[in-house]
Amino acid sequence: MKNKRPLIASLTTASITAFITACFSLSAIALPNHTPVPGGVAVIKVDSKTESATYKGKPVMLVDKEGVKFAVIGLGLSTRPGRHTLEANGGITFTVLDKTYREQRLTIENKRKVNPYANDMPRINADKKEMTAAFVNFELKQPDIEFDIPVQGPISSPFGLKRFLNDQARSPHSGLDIAAAEGTPIVAPASGIVTATGDYFFNGNTVLVDHGQGLISMYCHMSQIDVAVGDKVERGKVLGEVGMTGRVTGPHLHWAVSLNNVRVDPNLFLRK
Repeated sequence: MKNKRPLIASLTTASITAFITACFSLSAIALPNHTPVPGGVAVIKVDSKTESATYKGKPVMLVDKEGVKFAVIGLGLSTRPGRHTLEANGGITFTVLDKTYREQRLTIENKRKVNPYANDMPRINADKKEMTAAFVNFELKQPDIEFDIPVQGPISSPFGLKRFLNDQARSPHSGLDIAAAEGTPIVAPASGIVTATGDYFFNGNTVLVDHGQGLISMYCHMSQIDVAVGDKVERGKVLGEVGMTGRVTGPHLHWAVSLNNVRVDPNLFLRK
């Protein structure tokens, strides 16, 4: 106890402020709700000494909250309900519950965006390869996992819908569609690094932002892109503008969130 008084006395006002800020930041870390369903996230307590964990062979996020460590696991829409195992501390089992998503039927006037031509496939495959490389990246840094909404507007298509395009079954809706006027600014929901941009066949003008530990956000159908690969962006930084490029029925932002390379419900990461 005697050693503490000289230490405190020797601290400058700036260092005391920095210390308090660091402590506040640690206690303020927010975790997404434990939502173990297809398209959700599982939040599993692990040993405080755990330095790495995997799920289905992929590294998963570890968050230290006030001295307690948690694994935050993305569960893709194709995840089967039942018992699953987190590879950490000798194996931790958890249960994934079932969830039913409703259907959505859309009519796409540009039929080529529903049934691409054979000569479109090299571009589509190249798009997928580029985006996958961004999704599988895993930076060992503590991400800010409490997001702001990237654009204001009504939700035109929620996450997880079973989609039928021109009466043809397609993959479930892996993001959140937010309707907004063309040209509306799109902002970063949290800090990160831009890891991919491009004009993709289905997604149109697109930006991907890496927030750390496999947490990636994606912004599609933009009218213009205002950032470049390698840019460090802070919360609120303008990434571009709402548009209607790619496969769309009108102007909107398709916002997707990926965790350990599976798409999960963006709502789970929004500030409470």
